[in-house]
Amino acid sequence: MIEFVLDGRSKVNTYVQLIQQVKQALRVGLLTAGDQLPKVRDVAQSLAINPNTVLKAYRELEIEGLVEGRPGVGTFVRDSVAGSSLADQAELREELVAWLHRARAAGLTPEDVTALVETTMRAALAAESSRAEPASAG
Repeated sequence: MIEFVLDGRSKVNTYVQLIQQVKQALRVGLLTAGDQLPKVRDVAQSLAINPNTVLKAYRELEIEGLVEGRPGVGTFVRDSVAGSSLADQAELREELVAWLHRARAAGLTPEDVTALVETTMRAALAAESSRAEPASAG
């Protein structure tokens, strides 16, 4: 079962953080169709947030067709967003964990790691898309 973690320094709304975490868990196969999300009351208590915030996140996920609420029972995953690359993710995750250990040993903070990953990813994707575009005649 997923355990939510909030980033108090983030400018992202709390309910959006919950939605993002569910989607990420679905994408990497930590949640699959039929899995139950934590009860609203339990999430609200563990994160010290208003239950309506959790309800809002769960409603958004339901509107997107990813989960379904069953009155008196709970909220369950309907669909997965995991792609066909899910099988390759286990090995990549192991490599990433090893890299994260090296990054921490080198003195990088979690914020440094996030910045490094995001800027590198943007640069790599930009380079990839520029290679894919045909050169224009000029």
